[in-house]
Amino acid sequence: MRILLIEDDPGLGGAVRDQIAAEGHVPDLAPTLAYARDLLATMPYDLILLDLGLPDGRGIDFLRSLRAKGSVTPVMILTAHDRITERIEGLNAGADDYMVKPFDLAELSARIAAVARRYAGNPNPLITLGRLEIDLAAHAIHGPEGQIDLSQREWIIFEALLQRPGQIVSKSQIEDQIYAFDSEVESNTIEVYVSRLRKKLGKDVVQTLRGLGYRLGTP
Repeated sequence: MRILLIEDDPGLGGAVRDQIAAEGHVPDLAPTLAYARDLLATMPYDLILLDLGLPDGRGIDFLRSLRAKGSVTPVMILTAHDRITERIEGLNAGADDYMVKPFDLAELSARIAAVARRYAGNPNPLITLGRLEIDLAAHAIHGPEGQIDLSQREWIIFEALLQRPGQIVSKSQIEDQIYAFDSEVESNTIEVYVSRLRKKLGKDVVQTLRGLGYRLGTP
């Protein structure tokens, strides 16, 4: 997933960014609401992690503005504000989850995965695809001959297709999932990783539609 992290504390922001990157996500870190708005105007995000106390405004107002504009992007609040009234305010403003600092990074990863599954329409972390058993929480795939190991980028691309079953996912949409903001995009990266996925999972698992993109097959 591509995740926008809005956090002005460089220490915490760096730790969270590194954690979610290690989980196979692509994080962009915004230390201010203004920078976050610029990023949101540039590209779509699958999830927003939002601090409430930012140098240039209140995160809760930013969240209300997003929802007022019709945004359905899931938002998780990460804040030191721990009063029950503040939690209620955050959830009522449209947040999908609320975590109080300090929090455990492993728990954050689990909650991110849970929110992503809900928005993908499949809260169950276990998926069966033909002869493949897929554990989204553990990033594990088992086939008839045992476990199938994917690299981080292979998993990101496969998960992007899993989140859109039956839909065509364009090359540019997949590039948005694997490259951080301002990163250099290599011309044939997607083709190379899709080829590797098909070798590992089966040629019918990932379909290539010339000029359009890729789609999850039905093996």
